[in-house]
Amino acid sequence: MDTPPFLDTNRPDVPNMVVSGGVMPFYLERSPVRGRLVRLGPLADAILSRHDNPDAVSRLGGEALALVAAMVSALKFKGAFSLQIKGDGPVSMLVADATDSGDLRFFARLREGADRNALPETAKELLGDGYMAFTIDQGPDMDRHQGIVDLTGMTLAEMAMHYFHTSEQHDCWIRLFCAKSANGWKAGALVLERIAAEGGIEATEQDEDAWETACTLAETVTEQEVLDPALSNEQLIHRLFGTLDVRLGAPRALAYGCRCNRARLASVLETFPDDDLDHMVENGAITMNCEFCNVGFRFTREELGERSE
Repeated sequence: MDTPPFLDTNRPDVPNMVVSGGVMPFYLERSPVRGRLVRLGPLADAILSRHDNPDAVSRLGGEALALVAAMVSALKFKGAFSLQIKGDGPVSMLVADATDSGDLRFFARLREGADRNALPETAKELLGDGYMAFTIDQGPDMDRHQGIVDLTGMTLAEMAMHYFHTSEQHDCWIRLFCAKSANGWKAGALVLERIAAEGGIEATEQDEDAWETACTLAETVTEQEVLDPALSNEQLIHRLFGTLDVRLGAPRALAYGCRCNRARLASVLETFPDDDLDHMVENGAITMNCEFCNVGFRFTREELGERSE
């Protein structure tokens, strides 16, 4: 007997892929600076290539995935970190999120009528005017924390730094990278955060100098270095910050992490009135697509009636 849709929690046939050292945390000894180097490896292509997006949109998506991977790795609890952007540009919506275990997913939506063959290249031109929201979800028993700011900056990295400066009053230095190679998409990020002094103590002049020096050295990083699989995390971090007594943390894994299943989508469908469900039937079934993994789930009208019988 087939499992009823509302009990079928099997995941669709999507890549079972894990990058063991996707995030490398580090900190500078005796300095108010911590950072993360993010490298998605084959995950970038596995996630981005499931969507029929123009290259400019995929490039923005790769940067968004690297950004949420960097941010979620700083959480001290189980939960998820999500980025949602809505704008009036050709890309009307972009969503990327990551769980504390490193599961990543992404989708972008093009505005109806947008010319796929003549899209601009910069994040600002793709997104237009709108807002960026970061959400931290600590599970069903805790309130979600969300911050929203206008889209300010030409790049996604600049928009994210504006968010942390205005919404969180937190100094961050962020660079995001994504490029298409002969072997598919690659993406990564380098993020520095300034650690607040304990007990409300004002930062010393030495702390200010240490932060500025770290940012200056980080500015020298290149896309080629971040996306080069032959250059290890340890080598790159020491190349950039070796003169500042850098210390490495424990690497964290990243994974292909769409969390859709038939049970979840069936529960959504069953909130619709019967008449609406009847009108949604085509060729004997209702098909719902997961926007994150681009998998279609088919439900017969009889299956959706099982839960209410």
